[in-house]
Amino acid sequence: MRDNGRVTSATRQPETAAETLPPRLIATDLDGTLLRDDKSVSPRTVAALAAAEEAGIEVFFVTGRPARWMDVVSDHVHGHGLAICGNGAAVVDLHGGPGAHRFVKVRELARENALDAVRLLRDAAPGTVYAVEQTYGFYQEPAYPKLHMETPDSLAPAEEVLGPGHRAAAEPVLKILAYHPEIDPDAFLTLARLAIGDRAGVTRSSPSALLEISGPGVSKASTLALCCAERGISHEQVVAFGDMPNDVEMLTWAGRSYAMGNAHPDVIAAASGRTVANNEDGVAIVIEQLLAERP
Repeated sequence: MRDNGRVTSATRQPETAAETLPPRLIATDLDGTLLRDDKSVSPRTVAALAAAEEAGIEVFFVTGRPARWMDVVSDHVHGHGLAICGNGAAVVDLHGGPGAHRFVKVRELARENALDAVRLLRDAAPGTVYAVEQTYGFYQEPAYPKLHMETPDSLAPAEEVLGPGHRAAAEPVLKILAYHPEIDPDAFLTLARLAIGDRAGVTRSSPSALLEISGPGVSKASTLALCCAERGISHEQVVAFGDMPNDVEMLTWAGRSYAMGNAHPDVIAAASGRTVANNEDGVAIVIEQLLAERP
């Protein structure tokens, strides 16, 4: 490990191609990563993001949040202002401001796959309750806990919401949320991946036993790769930051990646480097160092 003050980079000798290439894109998770625990963006982080964009480095917010929860960073977008939401299920233009976000790309979860995932996980983990996240709608089962500061569009079984006769049948499904009140979060993730198989992608970003179920092959990494390909940016030119299992694929894919000081053990294992915790401006510290190293 090479010590950069309080930030480390797991670089082998000789230096990798990613270490020698100047970064062209920064991809950062939000909760537990860019945002402090009070959901604020520190002045130091705001300045670092602006400096990166000024230096010609694109910044992508890559999050499990739905588009309607992006108000926390809408005031801090520069340049293109795009964000990857729903763990890769949507690319959103934030320039419209709160309530006016535009969907640029949608990678939906087919209803047949969603229904299969709900059924398979109900069988494997009795007591699981669900919510359905769509491009604009949010529906949950009556027993689903109030984990979010919002009112669902309706209370109904997931099978009903996902059925052809429901009022939201024409709207794309971005992901299914599955909650269990008793199972250990990591054990629940393992169980769900085994039960659902290739019918859907399963991950988690919450400290509770709350899983996020997306379309097969949909992840932060795969959607980020599509966005980079459209811009002629290779993975070696990407620097990524994250803290939870839903960041693992992105951190593995990026040429340089940093696990936050508060990161899950799987994230630490996946990243090529580490920075300090989100409350200590870990993302800003790395960006400042990257800019200082530029010729």
